[in-house]
Amino acid sequence: MTIERIEVQRAISASPATIFGLLCEPAGHVAIDASGMLMSAEGSRVAAVGDTFVVHMDREALNDYPLGLYDVTVTIETFVENRDISWTIIGAIKPPIGHRYGYRIEPIGDTEDAAASVVTSYYDWSTIDPYWRERAIFPVLSENALRATLGILARTVAPGLPRPV
Repeated sequence: MTIERIEVQRAISASPATIFGLLCEPAGHVAIDASGMLMSAEGSRVAAVGDTFVVHMDREALNDYPLGLYDVTVTIETFVENRDISWTIIGAIKPPIGHRYGYRIEPIGDTEDAAASVVTSYYDWSTIDPYWRERAIFPVLSENALRATLGILARTVAPGLPRPV
């Protein structure tokens, strides 16, 4: 069986609304990126499926392909307020790759205004274009990169707070 999706979870001492709010901001993606590829972002806060923003990238951090500086457009694919957000990336590469990134957020406790959350970060390449599948370059990011991004997310939205149990 081929694994075509990576998921990692972390409990974070912040409300679903706080975490989701950061993920709706283009600059929030840059702030929590552990890969080192996201340099800056332009665009408005996303609020619905189909919303987009631009991220300025530098692949040098991965030291795998000499793409130099380039831009991608992030297109929101799922958007459930304070619960679920995912996106795909469109860049200059043709055909478009078709991989997806996302976060699911669950409150810890019985109320929607819980002060802590379990966050699942995922990276899915199960629907990539056959052209890219044949090149066997996925996954581009590791489970460790996703886990590190969750650590940066926790540090960003809940600085100094212990992990909830």
